[in-house]
Amino acid sequence: MTMKSNIYTETGDNGTTSLVGGKRVKKTDIRIEAYGTVDELNAFLGKLAINCKLEYPEMYGFLRKIQNKLFNIGAYLASDNSSSQRTPCPNLTIDDVNEVERIIDTLDGELPPIKHFILPGGSQLSASSQVCRVVTRRCERRVFELADESYVDPVVLKYLNRLSDFFFVFARYNNIHNQIEEIFWNPEA
Repeated sequence: MTMKSNIYTETGDNGTTSLVGGKRVKKTDIRIEAYGTVDELNAFLGKLAINCKLEYPEMYGFLRKIQNKLFNIGAYLASDNSSSQRTPCPNLTIDDVNEVERIIDTLDGELPPIKHFILPGGSQLSASSQVCRVVTRRCERRVFELADESYVDPVVLKYLNRLSDFFFVFARYNNIHNQIEEIFWNPEA
């Protein structure tokens, strides 16, 4: 009979956790916060990907690719990079940043110019994309905070920055593509 491993180990009951390689750190460590926020973004992105699978099958594959890149980033950030060695993030290159930029440019090319601040909403898909945008922004802040203490591959920072732009444009694209009126900020409301 094969025994299933326990999902709980009880090793974190004292408020610490292990990095890749075994080093124990507090669960409040900025490195944990950084890769935990990447994980949170990936979970929200999973929901966005499922919601757009039928309407935008070509985008579904791209979103799944982003999820894999985010998992690579999370694993990279979960590794102890406190040495003076400048380690690049595995399987993430400037080409990945460029790909996100190309898709942003393609989608944005079909949108009207922005004349007012846009509030999140419109459709479920657009609102979900906006949630991904704000979680990405928080993720950026956490990773930049980590970069103040320890080396972080600059491509990671660029990639996350472009992702937040992508999620904003994709939210707008979905509303416009489905003839859903964008919600503009009313400063006098």
